[in-house]
Amino acid sequence: KYYKKILLSFMLTLNFNPFPDLETERLSLRRVLKSDVSEIFALRSDAEIMKYIPRPLALTHEDAMEVINTIEATMDKKEGINWAITLKDNPKLIGIIGYYRTQPQNYRSEVGYILHPDYHGTGIIPEALKKVLEYGFNQMKLHSIEAVIDPDNLASEKVLIKSGFKKEAHFIENQFYEGRFLDTVIYSILNKN
Repeated sequence: KYYKKILLSFMLTLNFNPFPDLETERLSLRRVLKSDVSEIFALRSDAEIMKYIPRPLALTHEDAMEVINTIEATMDKKEGINWAITLKDNPKLIGIIGYYRTQPQNYRSEVGYILHPDYHGTGIIPEALKKVLEYGFNQMKLHSIEAVIDPDNLASEKVLIKSGFKKEAHFIENQFYEGRFLDTVIYSILNKN
């Protein structure tokens, strides 16, 4: 019991209440709302957008609502946080970015993102990622942040390298999804403060 108490004193304690809205030069990062269900459905039901994300396609708006419910539940359990990516002059969700699979005992979390193809190549993800990394290191007190990507996802790899991530590992066929084994590559960045 004593050692458990000591261990807990050396673990992260996350609090996302009130929700931390973030801003960049062009973007507002806000809470994902139930009213975003159509935009999330558009992202999660598109096979091309989901090509490198091993998650089931949303087939209905109920599936998209389940994504929103999972985002809320993860935040309620203090295991991660996601933001809707919007342009400052338009509150419509164009993407999602956030932290998943947080390891409080290791001061580490995984960052992930998805963006509507209309906005690919515009620098939106690097801009949002920079702000989310600042939040992760300064407010969440993370020591390291990882991103797990498909090795064929060259656009995401480019974003991560540009954002200061270093390749940490390439796992061969370590994930089984939809009847086949997939490789995963982990990139990470350390808190230098």
